[in-house]
Amino acid sequence: MIKCRELVRSIFFLDILKGMLLTLKSFFSRPVTRQYPETKRSVQAGYRGLHALTKHPATAEARCVGCGLCAAVCPSQCIHIHTTEGSGNTKIVERYDIEILRCVYCGLCVEACPYAAIALTEHYEYSEFSREALFMTKERLLNNYDAYMGREKDEQYFLSYWHPRRSDFGLPKDQPKFRRRS
Repeated sequence: MIKCRELVRSIFFLDILKGMLLTLKSFFSRPVTRQYPETKRSVQAGYRGLHALTKHPATAEARCVGCGLCAAVCPSQCIHIHTTEGSGNTKIVERYDIEILRCVYCGLCVEACPYAAIALTEHYEYSEFSREALFMTKERLLNNYDAYMGREKDEQYFLSYWHPRRSDFGLPKDQPKFRRRS
């Protein structure tokens, strides 16, 4: 048996009238669409954009030592590192390639790197017409650092957004400490 409320709803189409009223209210409000090329959105802190290889502040050389942790932790396997052995049994990074089209921008490569050698910049406008243009080589990644990151943003980026650090581990100030009995 249909209750009285359900009968009134079905006869007078109250749900449809509520929906039309909502549409009518929003019809006269201002649109929230941004006109993209003229109005660009502001990038939030910690945004994961285009990749860059960071440089040493003193020598201006790449920080990457070719350990391969970033390539090992990458879920999409888009990072490829080719190294050779240099003098004194050191690794020399010959090639460092990232396939941008395969990347899922998870940031695990940044977290895994013990040398802070890779970063995700705030640059997000990099659409291209060819696949080759989105294949990042070592030289292009170093140029991305100069163009979109720089030394000033480098320090803030790694100190503010990527954890854990040694300072994150320790006892809170109000933590009780136990003494050994003598």
